[in-house]
Amino acid sequence: MPTPPPTEPAPGDSVPLATIAGQWARLGCIGFGGPPTHIALLRRLCVDDRGWLTAGEFEDGVAATNLLPGPASTQLAILCAWRLRRAPGAVIGGLCFIVPGLALILALAALFLATSAPTWVLGAAAGAGAAVPAVALNAAWSLVPASRARIGGTRSARTRWAIYAAVGALAAATLGTFLVLVLAACGLVEIAVRRDRRRRRPGAPALVPALVGHAAAVGGVGALVWVALKVGSLSYGGGFVIVPLMQHDVVHVYHWMSGPQFLNAVALGQVTPGPVVQTVAVVGYAAGGVAGGLLAAAVAFGPSFLFVILGAPHFDRLRASRSVQAFLTRAGASVIGAIAGSAVPLGLALQHLWQLPVLAAAMVWLLVARRGVVVALLLAGAVGVGLVLAGLPT
Repeated sequence: MPTPPPTEPAPGDSVPLATIAGQWARLGCIGFGGPPTHIALLRRLCVDDRGWLTAGEFEDGVAATNLLPGPASTQLAILCAWRLRRAPGAVIGGLCFIVPGLALILALAALFLATSAPTWVLGAAAGAGAAVPAVALNAAWSLVPASRARIGGTRSARTRWAIYAAVGALAAATLGTFLVLVLAACGLVEIAVRRDRRRRRPGAPALVPALVGHAAAVGGVGALVWVALKVGSLSYGGGFVIVPLMQHDVVHVYHWMSGPQFLNAVALGQVTPGPVVQTVAVVGYAAGGVAGGLLAAAVAFGPSFLFVILGAPHFDRLRASRSVQAFLTRAGASVIGAIAGSAVPLGLALQHLWQLPVLAAAMVWLLVARRGVVVALLLAGAVGVGLVLAGLPT
């Protein structure tokens, strides 16, 4: 009787951990441009070039990670590595994706936040910072089509979407530290609206952890942990949502940074490779040096590893949950409003009149010409260097 042929292993079963480390580190080094770039690079590596995942598996991964709070493209990188070698692959792949950009942004933070930084550095910071409010508006606008497509075509659904977006914008412009409660409340209201009256349950318990967490974070390390935790586990809708979640705490509550320095932190998060959420490392550096930057990054990215490693086997049920879909759809609408609303305090942080034409030019570049964010920030920084060297104030 002939021996049956051996069963072929699944595409990723034999991928060495060293290969995952090398390939994910490469993506972490070249991943300029935020989530769209990260998704394209991961698709090319895992589906097109290596065949480790099918196109359907990859698309399912994109859909699942978009349902999770926190940095979606980072979670997708962790999930792709998890599918190849489960938990060890997820940890190694995720760390190798994050660390290159983290090392670079901490080095730049030391340069830009130095007490006696060179004049050209101050000019570059002021120029790039002037473009940040335009980047916020561009980030919000880019999320609108997909968000509106998810809400359905009924008039009431579109009306609620507009209300949630307006509430998020107003909260980001005025409430500061309590913005996260507003975002959660919008999602919970939508669950209540969709649920039959006999099955409705109060949404208050979901808000309790946020209230307790904020009450516990009165300063020092606890404050830094709370701010980073909000970024990593309570944010929805893309990397830029960290801006309204952090700004009020960082500038006005704990005074780790001035308004212009926070603009610089956001710009650094945009122009460095890897996750935009690495901005939190600059905040941590301002609060506690290199150790503070590493702590903030660990707290911000830690939930992503837990969500993927513990939750990946259950992602199908997560995607099928109507309550989860309702919460994230409407929380996402308020997030878009919050990102747009963050442009107000970001714009008010500008200190010099010469920054206003730079901001206007950035708005034309991004919102009218529809050109890239990284190039906009680099050009704005170069203009800032030229203007400061010509004698304008920093």
